[in-house]
Amino acid sequence: MNSLLKVIQLYKNEEKLLKKALKKDRKAQHDLYNLYSPKMLSVCRYYISDLQHAEDVMIEGFFKVFFNLKSFKNEGSFEGWIRKIMVRESLSFLRRQKNIEFSSDDVEVKNNYESASNTELNVDEIQQLIDELPDGYKMVFILYAIEGHKHKEIADMLKISEGTSKSQLFKARKMLQQKINEINKTSYGTS
Repeated sequence: MNSLLKVIQLYKNEEKLLKKALKKDRKAQHDLYNLYSPKMLSVCRYYISDLQHAEDVMIEGFFKVFFNLKSFKNEGSFEGWIRKIMVRESLSFLRRQKNIEFSSDDVEVKNNYESASNTELNVDEIQQLIDELPDGYKMVFILYAIEGHKHKEIADMLKISEGTSKSQLFKARKMLQQKINEINKTSYGTS
């Protein structure tokens, strides 16, 4: 029962912070930043390999959060609203940095892709494997597998076809599986 009260209290504190932040209260904005910046840095870091660039993008994202705070309609979670801004900022950053190519090779896409890996990887190792993916693969993989978007949404966000989105995801998964298999061979001394 006691933990339930903490959850309710936390929600009320967020509500108060949002009201104060809307009135340009810098302390409330700072508190919201402190509350959400660790998670949002992780979101930016999914897309952007370089930590310093990810931090820059996150800060730009928070500028947009506070500038557009009045447009948050309390429909859904505030964290989810911030997360969408961070994803858009990360994708915009990547577009500005380089011309991201999405290969449009036709690939037979298997909907029931299964992993046969017994490897236990920590978060940093998984992030490293994802970072090594080509940018197009990486973006689609993160939007689909981590963010939970549908292929149509991904296609709209990245201005590609649904087929290209599916193909990029298939190729990303295949490449990740190959890398995991290599780690398996190395860790079990079979290489």
